[in-house]
Amino acid sequence: MNASSLFAFDAVAAILAIPVVAAALLALMPGYKVTARINVAASLLTLVAALSLFVTERPAPGRYLLVDDLNIVFIVLNTFVGFTTSLFSASYIAHELETGRLTSANLRFYHAMYQIMMFGMNLAFVSNNIGLMWVAVELATLTTVLMVGIYRTHEALEAAWKYFILGSVGIAFALFGTILVYLAAQPVVGEGYDAMVWTLLVERVADFDPALLNVAFVFLLLGYGTKVGLAPLHAWLPDAHAEGPTPISAVLSGLLLNVALYAVLRFKILLAASPEAISPGPLMMTMGLASLIFAAFMLYRRRDIKRMFAYSSIEHMGIIVFAFGLGGPLANFAGLLHMVMHSLTKSAIFFAVGHIAQIKGTQRLSAIRGLTETHPALGWGLVIGVAAIAGLPPMGVFMSEFLLVSSTFARQPLLAVPLVFGLLVAFGALLLRLTGVAFGQPRGSRKPAEASYLPMYSHLVLVLIAGIYLPPPLVAWFQHIANLLR
Repeated sequence: MNASSLFAFDAVAAILAIPVVAAALLALMPGYKVTARINVAASLLTLVAALSLFVTERPAPGRYLLVDDLNIVFIVLNTFVGFTTSLFSASYIAHELETGRLTSANLRFYHAMYQIMMFGMNLAFVSNNIGLMWVAVELATLTTVLMVGIYRTHEALEAAWKYFILGSVGIAFALFGTILVYLAAQPVVGEGYDAMVWTLLVERVADFDPALLNVAFVFLLLGYGTKVGLAPLHAWLPDAHAEGPTPISAVLSGLLLNVALYAVLRFKILLAASPEAISPGPLMMTMGLASLIFAAFMLYRRRDIKRMFAYSSIEHMGIIVFAFGLGGPLANFAGLLHMVMHSLTKSAIFFAVGHIAQIKGTQRLSAIRGLTETHPALGWGLVIGVAAIAGLPPMGVFMSEFLLVSSTFARQPLLAVPLVFGLLVAFGALLLRLTGVAFGQPRGSRKPAEASYLPMYSHLVLVLIAGIYLPPPLVAWFQHIANLLR
């Protein structure tokens, strides 16, 4: 192993070790200011370790860990949004402490769980063992379940239990699908760890029993699809967003849904490499379109601002899953770009919504009006975020949706009709809600916002730049990954 590979291995170790060490410190240390700063510092160091993977030679895949072109996208996005959310969290949680909604003991628990959650997500991305990946996804899920119920209100505990129960059903399906993949691999690869190493599975999958692989993918899509928030497996997601702390809403929409999506993509690549297995595309396209259209109509009926954007997340995860199900270089490129743009945009929206709810003292849309007049920085940030997530040019979401619609018209023109229909319905709902919230007659508190605008506007600037110009190296990188996804 040369020096560059050794450094890359150390970077992977740092990505995993920093959150664990930080969690241990945060669980013991009292005082909000110190723990908030440690949380931000640990998140920044993890981001730096992730970025270092771009300038080092990647270590060879092992039995447990893997670094390749696909998971670097997820790792860097995960650590970046994790860092900016920790910045937002520092000001948001300070307000919750002042108002008495959280205690010092809650804060130690919150910050420790935040880092354990980051560890679980990072571990899922770098896992080369499908069993270890399942464990990591479950760890990330359990930590967010605990954080959703941190306010200890009846509604928060109910949301946490619903999340736990439905998430457990989903992860049980995913476990059964993982076992079926192991059973398909065992006669060819042999017993033990080798039958769970993803890189070995891809090499030998052509010799696996295709019937077992077919059944396995159905269970895996249903299991991990529950975590993605695909309809009709989505019931946990709106409650978890509405009742948990807003930084966790940002993480759920911007990061945790991507973890389950990543698992689905890994198994999609595996199934696509088997010449006799079913194509995973039709199943993914069906669930993606169903999620898009269902969530688009549900947007019209929301009265809670966080629930509304939770359904927007269901809509956009449906778009992403549809894109990867359609497949091909252009649709896969659009899916990757849309995933990144959605993570950045939706987390920025939740940054704005969190501070707005604190100022107004409510999450009800009817009580939030005229934000651009009462709180211009937050109000216009929300306007830009909603315009971006609705797919208006020149934002990056418009670019990814344009590429996806173009690819659908070229390859499956009949499917372009429900796709465009769902996009238009969702656009109308968001525009309807935004008009009153941003430009209506002002209501509620006019007190100045004690907020950090840097995380929100940094995300929105990146989304705007991506809609205008994508650097050629980034385009070439995404094109390469799109070809790997098939």
